[in-house]
Amino acid sequence: MNMPRVVIGGTHSGVGKTTLATGIMAALKNQGLRVQGFKVGPDYIDPGYHRLATGTMSRNLDCWMLGEDRLLQSFTGAAESADISVVEGVMGLFDGAREDGAGSTAHVARLLQAPVILVVDVKSMGQSAAAVVYGYQHLWPDLNIKGVIINKVASEKHYAMVRESIEKKCNIPVIGAVYRDAALATPERHLGLLPVAEHDEVDEKISRLGENIAAAVDLAELITIARSAPSLTSPYRQKILNNFEVSLAVARDEAFNFYYQDGLDLLTAMGAKLKFFSPVRDKAIPENVDGIIIGGGFPETHLDELARNRQMLESLNAAHHLGMPIYAECGGLMFLTERVKDHDGRIYELAGLVPGTCVMGKRLVGMGYIKAQALTDNILCLKGQELQGHEFHYSEYHGSLHKPAFAFSGGRGANGRFDGFTHNNLLASYLHLNFLGVPDAARSFLTACQQFGRREGNG
Repeated sequence: MNMPRVVIGGTHSGVGKTTLATGIMAALKNQGLRVQGFKVGPDYIDPGYHRLATGTMSRNLDCWMLGEDRLLQSFTGAAESADISVVEGVMGLFDGAREDGAGSTAHVARLLQAPVILVVDVKSMGQSAAAVVYGYQHLWPDLNIKGVIINKVASEKHYAMVRESIEKKCNIPVIGAVYRDAALATPERHLGLLPVAEHDEVDEKISRLGENIAAAVDLAELITIARSAPSLTSPYRQKILNNFEVSLAVARDEAFNFYYQDGLDLLTAMGAKLKFFSPVRDKAIPENVDGIIIGGGFPETHLDELARNRQMLESLNAAHHLGMPIYAECGGLMFLTERVKDHDGRIYELAGLVPGTCVMGKRLVGMGYIKAQALTDNILCLKGQELQGHEFHYSEYHGSLHKPAFAFSGGRGANGRFDGFTHNNLLASYLHLNFLGVPDAARSFLTACQQFGRREGNG
């Protein structure tokens, strides 16, 4: 199937991939194209910018969490209805979870048989930029690097010097040059970029970004490169046999918004009706639901509103006491604890479904891809089974470990660490999952929800 596509890769983190990829998406949409955005890796925040730039939900392409076949399913399923797909890379082009580059942007580009546009930061660099590009061309010779965009160009003279050097010595076109402009940068928080819900005037900023990128990048050449990608065959898509009749309350607002669209789509495909609600603003969970999902996010920036919304906290407690299945990840775990201590030492009383306290720190506590082995049966899996996911958090849970949910392995600070809390139909931990990659866990959760609904007369 013909699916025009291009990967925006960088020489290193901070080179400007997100700004450029988002701007390219916006500029292409402004030309009347149907644009589909993707992000390599587990990041939740960049896809939010892609969505605003394209008007469609962005997808995460993560080899660890999905595996190669499901990654291709995700890509082809979304790309087949688009005029062009733009894939934003992660870190440096070859940086992956292992020394062989597995899970890297280059690995994903290979799987997608997609041409790569290499972004190079040329600040304080002249002809040496050609040596950088040459090295990236030859580390994996079969990788299809088709063009270069140079970033942080100082002047017209600087641009001419760098472009001539790259094109002559590397035989590859420079299709764009972005001059230094601090206004094009996107603000960061401790997890990377700010989520779009917290970023004022983001629509205006992305509109301006698209205009600037349209002037800086040869979009016609980029489209030609994207259309040069070979036909891509969609892998076999396993038919979903289950048809659950359940309704799920899914927390989604400025405090909780870390979800993988493919995971939500899988739940919907399995028959679940998703009812979104705001723990910050709503007074209760939605009516007539059979289960609750509370994803990650930045609850630490909304602790006062969350703590003052006592009606919501009471609603969650009532659902828990009825035995309603509740699944919480990272920020969701924080919200369900008895209290959270913020960076300044202030304590906020929260839901109290999970005994103990979460303490915000200034250093990263857990980061990376992990395997989570269940220490007891829970609403996602049976004792001894493993789930593959990731963690990234600055908070630390201090509480009862007589009912831990998982033993983590892999990742920074994860090996052998007990994590989370499970009791009856409640499961809360620092583990982030993409249900598309662990469909059996989704099926197990929906089974628990359906059983609850039938018991309570909802189904």
